[in-house]
Amino acid sequence: MKFLINQKDLAKHISIAQRGISSRTTLQILDGILIETMDNRIKLTSTDLEISIETFVNCQVFKEGSIVVNSKIFGDIVKKLPDAPITVEVNNNNINIKCENSEFNIIGNSGADYPDLPLIIEQNNFTLPRDLLKNAIRQTVFATTQDETRPSLTGVLLEIQDNIISFVSLDGYRLALRKLPTTSDVNFKLIIPSKSLNELNKIIEDREEDISISATPGHVIFNIGDTIVYSRLLEGQFFNYKDIMRNDHKTKVNVNRREFQYALERASLLAKEEKANLIRINVIDNNIIIRSNSEVGDVYEKINSSQDGDNLNIAFNSRYILEGIKVMDSEEIELNFMGSLNPCIINGVDDDSYTYLVLPVRLAQDDF
Repeated sequence: MKFLINQKDLAKHISIAQRGISSRTTLQILDGILIETMDNRIKLTSTDLEISIETFVNCQVFKEGSIVVNSKIFGDIVKKLPDAPITVEVNNNNINIKCENSEFNIIGNSGADYPDLPLIIEQNNFTLPRDLLKNAIRQTVFATTQDETRPSLTGVLLEIQDNIISFVSLDGYRLALRKLPTTSDVNFKLIIPSKSLNELNKIIEDREEDISISATPGHVIFNIGDTIVYSRLLEGQFFNYKDIMRNDHKTKVNVNRREFQYALERASLLAKEEKANLIRINVIDNNIIIRSNSEVGDVYEKINSSQDGDNLNIAFNSRYILEGIKVMDSEEIELNFMGSLNPCIINGVDDDSYTYLVLPVRLAQDDF
């Protein structure tokens, strides 16, 4: 195998392929990237058997072939080479890399030893604008659980029903729901691992083209033009989240999102992790009062708001409520309460495309 390629192009696509390499693999060959030449371009393939990535880059091919090369070593070499054409030549699994006055010789493995990617028959297809997909991932993936005993909750539910795409995540303490309109008339549900979505979000560039998404039994495929990401799906039943999305509330409060976020961030400075990052919130007479205290001191924050309904005392883990508010796009948000022991449901004012639900921390009334 022999090809000539631009250094920046090769470095960029190695970085993309490295997203599919696991740091915990027990199979040595999965530390490598499979490089194959075809039609004056090369294909770089990586997999950890859960997420697989194929990325294509144009180059000048002199001789067809394939090789598996250690991802870290190859990536480090290419990134350090000057911005100039690179010649890569392979003979008997020996890889020769030349760029201007630099020359490396490293050992690879036969491409025939690399595991085959799953044979996938595409069934359900739809497209999404890149920016909407990136935003939907950003607004939901953080609320998945790390608890492997509840495997279905370590991923994000993607559900299409009645021309609405819903991205849903929950971890037992909070729930994030992002809805997007679609012209697709297919109806299905699948659970995508959070790791796959995190890696996908790092690969997606800010460009105009839509991303094509295909669902198959056991896998989902994201086609991003010159890169294709395959992800294994999670098995099991997802929590019936619609049962906890109540519409009857005793207290509704409208508040400026940034003012509320900054006040929460300041209050959380004194909220201790060993005490569940506890902050206390009083909703009273069109004001939100936030308190937190620890052995080093206490904090008091007061924010103007617009209140409809009863006054309220409630407490939260500051991290859980903050993480949801930070990813919201609306300038004004609505906090909906059904007493101090029930979840708080947060939406943008006049915007139901994103909903965040967070459970309170139970405190005795005397603790306020």
